[in-house]
Amino acid sequence: MAKLGKRTRAVREAVAGVEDVTVEQAVALIKANANAKFDETLEIAMNLGVDTRHADQMVRGVVGLPNGTGKTVRVAVFARGPKAEEAQAAGADIVGAEDLMETVQGGTIEFDRCIATPDMMPIVGRLGKVLGPRNLMPNPKVGTVTMDVKEAVEAAKGGQVQFKAEKGGVVHAGIGKASFDQDKLVENIKAFVDAVAKAKPSGAKGTYMKKIALSSTMGPGVTVSVDDAAGH
Repeated sequence: MAKLGKRTRAVREAVAGVEDVTVEQAVALIKANANAKFDETLEIAMNLGVDTRHADQMVRGVVGLPNGTGKTVRVAVFARGPKAEEAQAAGADIVGAEDLMETVQGGTIEFDRCIATPDMMPIVGRLGKVLGPRNLMPNPKVGTVTMDVKEAVEAAKGGQVQFKAEKGGVVHAGIGKASFDQDKLVENIKAFVDAVAKAKPSGAKGTYMKKIALSSTMGPGVTVSVDDAAGH
């Protein structure tokens, strides 16, 4: 444990007092200090000036990261007949209908993204209490309730990231691996920030993007200049 303590202390000291830097500076610093024994994920957290208790201040959306996330995404699809076959051909990991509903109700959730054809929603709707808190509920607004199952599966597998403002107006997501080239991580970050900017709700008042922080899985956060990240 002492080794971990030393490593953690060294990383914290490296980023102490570093704030409001450019995206490039933050990524370089995080990459230099991401020295865990596994390939750490680069994570973004954005504090938004919204109150998610109000429907007109909800922030949610989806963005295809130009360089993917580096993560293997397991996709489940609720579909029948030809659409189920289409899902399997597109590379879905789990495909089913009532049988899949029963599996999920039993507490087995072996997927990171859930897609459904519209006719399956009466079945999927029964899983709201299970899938909702995990942010897995299919939703037409982010393209996961669709007849174009092939495109939805391929997008999920190809590095598409969903985002949703949680309590307190915080949006967070994994946007690549520490092993990625710096330029690729910067591209991913700017694409994500741009998507959140475009998802600004009608009810948002005052400053929309208040704070942006980047970190690796095991590392402390580094705050980034909002103007730089948003390309102002």
